[in-house]
This record gives sequence, C-alpha cells and structure tokens, in this order.
Amino acid sequence: MVPPPVEGPPLVVICGPTAVGKTAVSVILAQRIGGEIIAADSRTIYRFMDIGTAKPTPEQRRAIPHHLLDIANPDEVITLAVYRRMAAEAMAAVRGRGRVPILVGGTGLYVRAVADGFAIPEVPPDAKLRDRFEEHERSAPGALHARLATVDPLAAARIHPRNTRRVIRALEVYEHTGRPISTLQRREDPVGPTTRIGLTMDRDALYRRIDARVHAQIEGGLIDEVKALLNRRYARTLPALQGLGYKEFIEYVDGASSLEEATRRLQRNTRRFAKRQYTWLRRDSRIRWIDVDELPPEAVAARIHAVIE
Repeated sequence: MVPPPVEGPPLVVICGPTAVGKTAVSVILAQRIGGEIIAADSRTIYRFMDIGTAKPTPEQRRAIPHHLLDIANPDEVITLAVYRRMAAEAMAAVRGRGRVPILVGGTGLYVRAVADGFAIPEVPPDAKLRDRFEEHERSAPGALHARLATVDPLAAARIHPRNTRRVIRALEVYEHTGRPISTLQRREDPVGPTTRIGLTMDRDALYRRIDARVHAQIEGGLIDEVKALLNRRYARTLPALQGLGYKEFIEYVDGASSLEEATRRLQRNTRRFAKRQYTWLRRDSRIRWIDVDELPPEAVAARIHAVIE
C-alpha cells in the first residue's frame, strides 16, 4: 500500500558536531523562513540540565518555539521509539500550523530515526534485565557486544563495542521480541521532502571552541547545576548523569578530582564526542555540508536559506 503524500512544508535538518553553532543558526533560520525547532538531542530532553547540555537560552526559546526540550526528568527513560513518535507528532503539528519543521541536533541516531521515518520497536525498559547485562559486562568486558554479534550482526556492526547503553538496548529488544532490532527498525512513516544540512569547521578551530565553551559553562554555573541535581537525590549512576559535563563534575563535587582535572577531562571527552558525531553523520551522503569557519550565524543561516530555496 502506497502511503499518502505528506502535506505541508518540507523538513529541514540541521546537524553537526557539538559546539559548531547549530543552535544560534537554527534560531535565525527559523525566523527567516517561519519555522519551529524540534530538538534531536539525547541530552536536552532532560529537565534541570541546562548548562551541561548547552540547551538553547531562554531568549532563544522565546524567539522561536522549541519542541522536545525538558520532556523528562533525569531518572526517566525516553526510548528511541518514544522520542521518534513524539518528534513525528511535533513535526505534524508544526506543519499543521503552516510552519516549517526544523530538526536540529547532533545525535545522529535521533536525526535518522525522524528524517528517515523509522518505526522503532516500543519495547519498554526492563530494569532487572539491564542490571543483569551491566553486571555481566563488568565481569566480562566485551561479552555483550560479542553476544549481539551472534544474534544481530547488523546491529553489532553499527554499534561501537564501548557504547554499552546501545548494546544493552539491542539485546533487550531481542530478549523481549525474539527478533533482531535491526529488522524491527524499518522505514514506515512518510516524512516527505527533506533538506539535510550539516555544519562543519576546521577540526582544530572546533576543538578550541569546545575548550572555550567548557570554561564558559563553568563560569555560567555548571558546578551549581550538578550540585542541584545531586540535592534532588538523583543517583550518580543514572545514564543522564553519566553524560558529558555531569560525570566529570560529579567527581569534582565528590572530591575525587580537582577543578583543573575535571575541566581537562570534560574538554577531552567533548572533543572525542565531537569526533564520534562526525563519524556517524559522515555516513549519510544525503547531508550537504556547509563550512562555518569564521562565518557569523547570520551568514550561515543565509547559506542554508539559499540551499532550501
């Protein structure tokens, strides 16, 4: 059965590594073309985590409607299936208002799930199973990925062995359904015309920008944000608190490292994260890359606008 055509403006995707300037550019672009922004970020979904996730500022959020920010508490689990469904609903609502949906983020899996219309198996998290998997991984590092390679070679090829969360999720889906997650993640929902734009810049310049942003985050209150999360009794072991900016400074707050050590570790880890984002996004040949070196956000937005036109 041929799906009905998608009505409304085409989807615009703006992706790229962390700190490349996606947020500022997307806000300006949205103002130019009458758009609304849908976040494609696995970290900005959490409440109370603004500075460490480099969430859009209150001013940016007042200027343009943003969707799928602050949709969960740090101790809640938002699966890829739930995120994709919520993003599809937001995209339809934006189009229903006659505005342009702009999907913005650096989480490649989120971008692909939405832009390619993937149907993701809605298998609920199984805490006991995950605990058992995590304990097994601690006692035998690499064993989970080896098991995944046996039951789902395609998923194993796509998931880095050190990405334990995704390995466990793939095994969790297999345990509950008896089917590989790679066969369940199929294209289903029509998305319609899509323009995919990737922002890039000289690698050394990006790393300098990352280092500067870490210092700005610290000056902007990152340590107080970490303390506030712990004061709310969120467990240090939560996946949300093991993300960039939080795990490094939880160690500092706990007295396990100095401020200088935590800062250097966050800078290093963020640079490594940006490299992994590049690796993931470069696989998609449909992305049109724009070099943003030395360009102000207004000029980058103008270039994207020209591509869309």
